[in-house]
Amino acid sequence: MTATLYRSDPYLREAPGIVTAITPEGGVVLSASLFYPRGGGQPGDTGRLAWPGGGLTVTDAVKGEGEAIILVPAGGEALPEIGMPVTQMLDWDRRHQHMRVHTALHLLSVVIPLPVTGGAIGEGRGRLDFDMPEAPADREALEAALNDLVTRDLAVTEDWITDDALRANPGLVKTMSVAPPMGAGRVRLIRIGAGEAQVDLQPCGGTHVRSTAEIGPLRLGKIEKKGRQNRRVTVELTG
Repeated sequence: MTATLYRSDPYLREAPGIVTAITPEGGVVLSASLFYPRGGGQPGDTGRLAWPGGGLTVTDAVKGEGEAIILVPAGGEALPEIGMPVTQMLDWDRRHQHMRVHTALHLLSVVIPLPVTGGAIGEGRGRLDFDMPEAPADREALEAALNDLVTRDLAVTEDWITDDALRANPGLVKTMSVAPPMGAGRVRLIRIGAGEAQVDLQPCGGTHVRSTAEIGPLRLGKIEKKGRQNRRVTVELTG
């Protein structure tokens, strides 16, 4: 099992770890991972590992068997030995853009309250696919509503509920194509706003900013037809 440092503190940029395994493909497994493993539309983190006399570039992070997180190194670099202490250094600028975009997509699902059929997060932009037979009539109004939620400086927090509680509240699940991460007995919820100011609450395992204001101004990008009833909506960071 790999401890998830990215979840306990998504703003952590550097952290120690112990090498617990090397996979047959040359992936590195640590006791605790600063690196988010790709999933839920969010890419795996990148960065570096360093140890006395050596180091390597982390080009991706992926989920392994059980609760393991595998760090994928660049080819041709020497690997650390099992049991060796290392220092993890995150490509923070890239991660922070993913955090801003991921939170922005939660807001997009608020201003377009339709079932989500897919999504992807990138640096500076992301997209959601909606079960939307007709394109929105007023793009400018949607963009204005998005930016209004950003400027309201709403807190982004997490809660946990049991698997059974989620099953009893299926309306919390907005995504049709990706099931919430269930099976461990409890599920993480991301809440935007609080009390009467709450605008969103949904299961999510990704990394997010602390407040909507940290997202910065947004631009609504392309709205593309993807199948008979699907529309792909892109949102972009402008700063």
